[in-house]
Amino acid sequence: MSAPLWTPSPERVASTRMAAFTQRLRDQYGQRFPDYWNLWRWSIANKEYFWRELWDFCGVVGEQGERTLIDGHLMPGAAWFPDARLNFAENLLRKRGTEDALVFWNEQGERRRCSFDALRHEVARAQRALREAGVQAGDRVASMLPNIPEAAIAMLGATSLGATWSSSSPDFGVQGVLDRFAQIAPKVLFAVNGYFYNGKFIDTRDKGREIAARLPSVERVVWVEYIADHPVDGGAGNQPWTQFVANDAVEPTFERFPFDHPLVIVYSSGTTGLPKCMVHGAGGTLLQHVKEHALHSDVRDGDRVFYFSTTGWVMWNWLISGLATGATCMLYDGSPFANGGRVLWDYAESERFTLFGTSAKYIDAIKKAGVVPRRSHALPALRAVLSTGSPLLPESFDYVYQCVKPDVHLASISGGTDIMACFAAGNPMLPVYRGELQCRGLGMATDVFDDGGHSRVGEMGELVCTQTFPSMPLYFMNDPDGARYRASYFERFPGLWCHGDWCQITEHDGMVIVGRSDATLNPGGVRIGTAEIYRQVETLPEVVESIVIGQIFHGDTRVVLFVKLAEGLRLDAALIAKIKERIRDNTTPRHVPARVVQVPDIPRTKSNKIVELAVRDVVHGRNVKNVDALANPEALEHFRNRVELAS
Repeated sequence: MSAPLWTPSPERVASTRMAAFTQRLRDQYGQRFPDYWNLWRWSIANKEYFWRELWDFCGVVGEQGERTLIDGHLMPGAAWFPDARLNFAENLLRKRGTEDALVFWNEQGERRRCSFDALRHEVARAQRALREAGVQAGDRVASMLPNIPEAAIAMLGATSLGATWSSSSPDFGVQGVLDRFAQIAPKVLFAVNGYFYNGKFIDTRDKGREIAARLPSVERVVWVEYIADHPVDGGAGNQPWTQFVANDAVEPTFERFPFDHPLVIVYSSGTTGLPKCMVHGAGGTLLQHVKEHALHSDVRDGDRVFYFSTTGWVMWNWLISGLATGATCMLYDGSPFANGGRVLWDYAESERFTLFGTSAKYIDAIKKAGVVPRRSHALPALRAVLSTGSPLLPESFDYVYQCVKPDVHLASISGGTDIMACFAAGNPMLPVYRGELQCRGLGMATDVFDDGGHSRVGEMGELVCTQTFPSMPLYFMNDPDGARYRASYFERFPGLWCHGDWCQITEHDGMVIVGRSDATLNPGGVRIGTAEIYRQVETLPEVVESIVIGQIFHGDTRVVLFVKLAEGLRLDAALIAKIKERIRDNTTPRHVPARVVQVPDIPRTKSNKIVELAVRDVVHGRNVKNVDALANPEALEHFRNRVELAS
């Protein structure tokens, strides 16, 4: 058995909120929990008790009602807390005082902060303005704002009224935004006049006007003039933010709605067609987020929580929910590589982050760039580093402990937009093993199934959830009979959630996720996860990034690896041999690509995920249905009509 990279001290374990919650259950039920796995199994076997106890432990504001679960054997179809009433925004705004609620930095050096009292006041103004604009419970409010305080204020103002919030980051193209917002018919649209990224100003006024004009449902466009000296012309239905919220409201009001009242609409990547519009409920989202903040991440009142995210990624919603634990949310807009790659660590040091969240790709990028925060920055307050978006490579685990901080809780987590939560999460009471997600999340009956539907440990298989949970999507927009929803998750194993990840439960009862199962390679009928290849290739200093696909070739599938190399390097026979040798020595001969091809760029989504399926389609001469979902759609052309792939 491998040794852990980090083990929390007994004192640290005893002080965690997970330990306090466990003691609460012991006192309440007389149940012994000798380790986390006993606690996890209890949370699955007694799910109704677990979620009620979590509600009380985390101090959720609202009425639980008498019943916890109806038709709990159905998935989909179960109903959680059918008698409950709550308001999502009320729960995020319950803390009072002059302590920071939001702190904001951007790459241009702008700095802002907003106290909990000031945030309530700003939300009250936004709430009144939205109400006067005709927004009611059940209406949709959409946003194209960067990760600035106004985005959080607008979301809280909308959801306080029972409106359903949906956001897209302003770097999406016109069609990409319309593909999302046209499906949900928003009444109000928040837009921005521009933003900076990597030192470049991007003017978004024309884009915002065109989008608003092509959304007939929009009755009011509210412009945040984020960039000075770039005003937005007035006109019918257009209003600057400062004018929109110019009222004397002081305190927000909170009507309480049912547990499954629609809170937010989030989207699939949309690279294979129109994005799926997933509607999530207020109660399930809130319970999952407070669970993951308080128990799995040990966030507590007064902590300072950061997650690098645009407003178009589900992790933005997760970040803002940190307010419900009494934490300060640290917002950032711009390139994470500004100031020579130091900007986020400057921010972490100056503002005393306790939790630093980011993507696996960011950690890999700063590792390759030689950034060593441990030497350049003092980070005494930092207790946790979280990573998601794609599997965190084992070498990136090493990097965090060697170059960021040796005594830090590193949690690679995985779940996603589909569930507004994690199937596999961190745990401040458990050791961290190289390359592994620490545990399955409390209340989540996560398992790994083989093709025959049998549970497997130590073998690769499909990630499934065998019992209902509160944050399943309520429904998809424009899916009246639920057929698209059921086809997305419940056809592979009827009655069970199949998430589409290819993974393994380890000897430590942790998890290793090796990629999306629909992108799994099948050379000679043997299933290979793409992350197994990436974790070998991207340890080479010559390789900046890579993407691998299965190409149909002479009646079989062969592995083709595309590599983006360090500046100035060209792929030659010696480097190809080195790449293949690294893969062969550390995996199996089946993993070795038949072709290795150099490309200048790798296509990715707006949330920084590489798009294996889109590349596979291009290589096979098929059209990619929605290139507007990509951050760099031009990169797909590097994979089209490659002569070397014909032999």
